[in-house]
Amino acid sequence: MIRLIISSLFLFTVTIGVAQGNKKTAKKLSSKQERIIEITTKFGVISLICFDATPKHKENFIKLAEDGFYNGTTFHRVIDNFMIQGGDPNSKDDNKYNDGQGGPGYTIEAEIRDTIKHIRGALAGARMGDDVNPKRESSGSQFYIVQNPNGTPHLNGAYTVFGKVIKGMEVVDAIAKVKKNRTDRPDEDITMTMKVITLPKKKINKLYGTNLPIK
Repeated sequence: MIRLIISSLFLFTVTIGVAQGNKKTAKKLSSKQERIIEITTKFGVISLICFDATPKHKENFIKLAEDGFYNGTTFHRVIDNFMIQGGDPNSKDDNKYNDGQGGPGYTIEAEIRDTIKHIRGALAGARMGDDVNPKRESSGSQFYIVQNPNGTPHLNGAYTVFGKVIKGMEVVDAIAKVKKNRTDRPDEDITMTMKVITLPKKKINKLYGTNLPIK
């Protein structure tokens, strides 16, 4: 069991495999294009982009989404005014007690950047605690989205933030507020499907109000 210490009050619990690396690569695109990842839930759609500054996390997340790895998984841990966590393949089965203990069998090298903070809507990699994971490698698949309006600055410098929500924070808020048990697992499964959409950066900036540089 892997305990990810967040604060004196909250814990993420994730178990991940031995670091092996993802040898598959995401599809190439032009410098004028970018990928949008859409997470569809019963509450609506969360749209995300991943950062070029964290290429290993970006490539891995997009590749898993394209391969359908996340389809049928759930947001298995939610804490209002903190975050929502998902991406565990164990959450597909009927055993509610193994949620948070799975992964694809590898970890991702830490890509912690001082300039990328845990603001509201930040997309980050869950991971094992420092006592067993001193290199702060991220889970190969488990991720969390910061829901707190003020962000979670106490996590800055400790976990890799590799993307952000560009549309659908109201969906994140709705998920964070659902009824849950003592381990912060929702009483009713919140399943997800993911798809990756490639669009011109110019169109993304217009549709989502982003400011992606266009080369």
